[in-house]
Amino acid sequence: MEMSQYLDIFIEESKEHLQSMNEQVLLLEKQPDELSIVQEIFRSAHTLKGMSASMGYEDLANLTHIMENVLDGIRNHKLTVTQDLLDALFVSIDHLEEMVLSIGNGGDGKKDVEDIVRLLHAIESGKSEEPPQNKQEQSKAGQAIFDEYELTIMKQSLEQNFHVYQISVELRDDCLLKAVRAYMAFETLEQMGEVVKSVPSVDLIEQEKFEREFQVTLISKEQPETIQNNLLKVSEIDKVSIESIMAEHIVQNEAEEADPEEEKTGTDMKGEPAQKTSSASAGSKTIRVSIDRLDRLMNLFEELVIDRGRLEKISKDLKSNDLNETVERMSRISSDLQDIILNMRMVPVDQVFNRFPRMIRGLAKDLGKSVSLEITGAETELDRTVIDEIGDPLVHLLRNSIDHGIEKPEKRAEAGKSEIGTIHLRAYHSGNHVFIEIQDDGAGINRHKVLERAIERGIVNRELSEDFTDKQVFELLFASGFSTADVISDISGRGVGLDAVKNKIESLGGFVTVDSREGSGSSLFSIQLPLTLSIISSMLVKAGEETYAIPLSSIIETALIKQSDIMTVHHQPMIDFRGKVVPLISLSELFEVPGPGWDEKDRSSVVIVKKGDKMAGLAVDSLIGQQEIVLKSLGNYLASVFAVSGATILGDGQVALILDCNALIK
Repeated sequence: MEMSQYLDIFIEESKEHLQSMNEQVLLLEKQPDELSIVQEIFRSAHTLKGMSASMGYEDLANLTHIMENVLDGIRNHKLTVTQDLLDALFVSIDHLEEMVLSIGNGGDGKKDVEDIVRLLHAIESGKSEEPPQNKQEQSKAGQAIFDEYELTIMKQSLEQNFHVYQISVELRDDCLLKAVRAYMAFETLEQMGEVVKSVPSVDLIEQEKFEREFQVTLISKEQPETIQNNLLKVSEIDKVSIESIMAEHIVQNEAEEADPEEEKTGTDMKGEPAQKTSSASAGSKTIRVSIDRLDRLMNLFEELVIDRGRLEKISKDLKSNDLNETVERMSRISSDLQDIILNMRMVPVDQVFNRFPRMIRGLAKDLGKSVSLEITGAETELDRTVIDEIGDPLVHLLRNSIDHGIEKPEKRAEAGKSEIGTIHLRAYHSGNHVFIEIQDDGAGINRHKVLERAIERGIVNRELSEDFTDKQVFELLFASGFSTADVISDISGRGVGLDAVKNKIESLGGFVTVDSREGSGSSLFSIQLPLTLSIISSMLVKAGEETYAIPLSSIIETALIKQSDIMTVHHQPMIDFRGKVVPLISLSELFEVPGPGWDEKDRSSVVIVKKGDKMAGLAVDSLIGQQEIVLKSLGNYLASVFAVSGATILGDGQVALILDCNALIK
């Protein structure tokens, strides 16, 4: 029987069952006596076993079969839910995910699962056995296995012309203070770059839980010979070997190790996977549509929007009643069609959020902290393009909250708090934007520490910083290379992270802010994102003979100013806007467009734009009006053009550049 036609369905449904199992096992950890949760896990495992056996994936079927036996033992009160049992289930799900990912990448889905099968058999028979290490904690042939966060950092570093090295350090046989020598090696490496990962982990090295050798992944601009010579100067280091990690190795590692639940999603328009069973039983009224088909449909509709604008202009010029009536009707129909297509592309942020509870559990366990993640608004919908890109920034922020924000249980108890820290992850609509907030009840941000570290790293001048508000100090967290970490950590504190978050969010047309109250235990990161990126409402303006589009989401209002309203502060033209002094920028001068400058006219039209709480006035020759435009990329060749985010084709066939107000104000 030809199974290839069913492969896509098998992979998609397997991912849904695995995600459901992940969520339910997390729930079982909190409610170990709730048999209905066990029943849900059993149902998913049973379905996955049947599907795997039908498709001929024996390793998948065998592992899910022994999982069924363990779950059946819990249902029949023969087994009790213990931490070892839960850990074994999580490791089993990890193996299943790797096998499904292998199948999705064209592999055979085979994997050595002997260790976990033996452990599950031991649990089933009531014996205790040491659980195998999680995939993120083990190394293959001395090589570190990187998670999504670390892969992102390494890729970004290579793009910025840094080197990424895998360094193996071997101590002498007679070394007495291994932890001290390892610490000195880390100190030496920190002076030459940023440590991404160590195997074993830093905590284990500090406790001397390693033999003679450990591996470190380092981002640096130094040459391998320099690094090797500096390390060999540390006493009792016997041998140092260095291997460069190239971009193609990172891509390969990413393909092999990425979790299926962390893949970019958006192919399923049914909503939440948990609703699938009930809807199927009532007779399914949904279908799966390929992302490629949706993208092609969107591209065709974008062309239609461009032609619609041109037809409206022709109709206005010809002044034909029949043509006007037809064009108006076509405009109404295409507007309705636009709403439908955009809604088809909208997917719930749950597709990103659902991977985080498991991640938080693992990180909290590694750091010896107790953390509860509370998610609200997971049904909030975003354009699929944004969903694809938002995962990495949220991972950065959540790691930051759990590492820097939430304190150890004993410290929380001393402060009169619950030993279990709470991180709130919220999403909600507001106007034409979606807001995502991450808030923790930790110690808050230490203003003095942030400021001192920024001064120490040369990010800000001490004299200028004396008048900084709290908000200005917190903004320093997003400066490139900034970190308040006192020790090297596998979780964060490598000097990369929050600046990458800011850059990614701004590339999506949004922005991120931070607020905190030290002592009262609250840090809040807020991300604002546009609902969609492809078709936007804009204000068309003239500068000389050129037409520019300014996104409406960036505009506060338009105004008409007289020459006498303009003042000069430090050689910069400024205007008074509602009691606030705002810089004035001439588009004609900025883009060197021929024509009279704003200072040669009695009156000028000004568009007041904003980025967060910062504003600027754009002086233009005239305002044309509001129009929906299709955002087209300028391509790689023109990707670095200042203050331009893309281009659009107008009704008369001319090309208009779309202004990037974020870059202008920055």
